[in-house]
Amino acid sequence: MAINYICRHCRTFIGRIDSPKVTEMQLGFHFLTPEERRDIIAYDSSGEVTVRVTCDYCREAFEGNPELTLLSNPLQ
Repeated sequence: MAINYICRHCRTFIGRIDSPKVTEMQLGFHFLTPEERRDIIAYDSSGEVTVRVTCDYCREAFEGNPELTLLSNPLQ
C-alpha cells in the first residue's frame, strides 16, 4: 500500500510511504472519526491512499494570518 501525503491547501507533495507492511493503525488512522476519515483520506482504485494534511508553510501562514481560514481557497 502506498500512502501519499499532500497539503490540503496548496496541494504540495509532502511525502510518500511505500510499504506493504504499514498499517492504518501504525499511521494513527484509527483515531479519526468516520467524518474525519472521509475528509482526510482518499483511496483510489489502484490501492494508493492520499492523505490530505496541512504543510508547514500553510500552517505558518494560517497562524500569522488567521483571517485566511475564512476564505474557501486561501492559499492557491
